[in-house]
Amino acid sequence: MAGTSRTAPEDRPDHATEAFLAHRNLLFTVAYELLGSAADAEDVLQETWLRWIGVDLGTVRDRRAYLVRITTRQALTRLRTLGRRRESYVGPWLPAPLLTAPDVAEDVELADSVSMAMLLVLETLTPTERAVFVLREVFEVDYDEIAEAVGKGQATVRQIAHRARAHVAARRPRGVVSAAEARHALEAFQRAVETGDLQSLLDLLAPDVVFLGDGGGVKQAVPRPVVGAEKVARLLAAGRGRIAGTATLRPVQVNGYPALVLRLDGEIDTVVAVRIDEGLVTGLYAVRNPEKLSHMQRETALRR
Repeated sequence: MAGTSRTAPEDRPDHATEAFLAHRNLLFTVAYELLGSAADAEDVLQETWLRWIGVDLGTVRDRRAYLVRITTRQALTRLRTLGRRRESYVGPWLPAPLLTAPDVAEDVELADSVSMAMLLVLETLTPTERAVFVLREVFEVDYDEIAEAVGKGQATVRQIAHRARAHVAARRPRGVVSAAEARHALEAFQRAVETGDLQSLLDLLAPDVVFLGDGGGVKQAVPRPVVGAEKVARLLAAGRGRIAGTATLRPVQVNGYPALVLRLDGEIDTVVAVRIDEGLVTGLYAVRNPEKLSHMQRETALRR
């Protein structure tokens, strides 16, 4: 792990280390889905490790469940702190994109759960609702284990899970898009952007499409959501015109789905994730904040 101290798992070839490393990708995925931030998920893993090495393994019946419990508790603490910080965030806030390996896309449920569109839906839940939903619906954790992780009774957790499922169902993408469908839609979108063909863009964009840009106050980005096919198409055409000649636009796998990376003079400038519903682009998420682009340099392994 980056920045680990002398207590890092690599220096301790024992059973605690083996268990932690065996489940590390799972724990990162849990933390990332709860936080929407790769950097914060890495910090949570470090905190989980420091607590894990103090546990008497002889008292642990299920090491995976115990590690997930520690990770969830640490992530919840951080999530509540981050919620206060995001209130003062400059402009729209978007999750940090991850360059993901092809096997993530092959697990349709995992890809759906870490997609930019779903992570934004999860942002509308309370911290406890988010933890309960993610643990139950994505990782199929038993209710008794979830109750231990969030500090609630099982009956209460079941009620929270029911409420969270209904909330997410009303806001999530209307249908799961196959990798092939997403790739074809993205290819058409890329061609339209690169040629600046306004009509082609209008044909691809849903009437109520939403464009969000996250510059974090560091890079220029739209200060508020842009809504509507014509407004978004004109914004994209104008933006492409300003950077033509110095930019390259390439498809990549981001959070389990095809996305685009814009490079200026070879450096990553913007990651554009796309939400597709019924063949049309309904959401465009452009992340420009440099602090959020560090996990675009190498593939991140995610696991359920």
